[in-house]
Amino acid sequence: MSDIGDWFKSIPLITRYWFAGSVAVPLIGKLGLISPVNLVLWPEAFFHKFQIWRPFTSTLYFPVGPGTGFLYLVNLYFLYQYSTRLETGAFDGRPADYIFMLLFNWICIVITGLMMDMQLLMIPLIMSVLYVWAQLNRDMIVSFWFGTRFKACYLPWVILGFNYIIGGSIVNELIGNLVGHLYFFLMFKYPMDLGGRSFLSTPQILYQWFPNRRGGVSGFGVPPSRRPAPQDQAGGGGGGGGGGGGRHNWGQGFRLGDD
Repeated sequence: MSDIGDWFKSIPLITRYWFAGSVAVPLIGKLGLISPVNLVLWPEAFFHKFQIWRPFTSTLYFPVGPGTGFLYLVNLYFLYQYSTRLETGAFDGRPADYIFMLLFNWICIVITGLMMDMQLLMIPLIMSVLYVWAQLNRDMIVSFWFGTRFKACYLPWVILGFNYIIGGSIVNELIGNLVGHLYFFLMFKYPMDLGGRSFLSTPQILYQWFPNRRGGVSGFGVPPSRRPAPQDQAGGGGGGGGGGGGRHNWGQGFRLGDD
C-alpha cells in the first residue's frame, strides 16, 4: 500500500485531484451511494431544477460496467499520462495557467453538452487535454499499441478511432478534439504564428490563488509581439530584455518526459 501511496503522491497536484475525482465519483455511483441519475448532465434538471452540481459530476462520472470498464480504464490512463505531461512540461511551474486551460475547455464542453444533450463529459475533457499536448509536441514520435509509431499530432485522431473500436462514441472524442483545438488556436496558433491579438489570458485572480513556482514567467500563453519588420530586426530592438517572441521556440514543440 505504501508503494501505491507514494505513486499517488508523486502525481502533480492538479492532475492528482482530477484523477482522484475520476476514480471516486464513478465508485460512488457504482456502489449506489449516490444514484448515477443524479451525477449525469441533464439540461432540464440543470436549468429548471437548478441542480448546479451536474456539470461538475458529469465531468468526473463514468458508468463502469462489464461493457464499459475497459474504455473507462483506458481513458483514465490517458488522463493520468497526458495531464501529467502537460502539468510537468509545458505548464511546469504555472498552475494558474494550467487550471485556466482546464476551465476554458470544461466550460466549452459543458455548453456543448447542454446544447447536444450529452450526459457524460469525462472523455471530451480528457481528449481536449490530450489534443493540446499533441499539438505542443506535434513533431514528437509517439508509440501506440502493436508497435505503431507516428507523429504526436495524429495521436488524438488515432485515439478517436481506437475508443470507437472498444465501445466509445466518436461524438465525445470529436468534441474533445475540437475544444482542444479551439484553445490551442486562440492561445498559441493565432497570436504567435499568425500575429493576431490575444483572445485568451489567465485571470489575475488565478495567479493570486495559484502563484507561479520556481521563477516561472507569469502569464504563460500571452502571445509574443507581432513579427517585426525587417528594418526593426536590423535596428536591434535591444530594450525589453529578451525580445518579442523569444519565449517560445514554436515549430519544434515541447519535449516532455525526456528527463
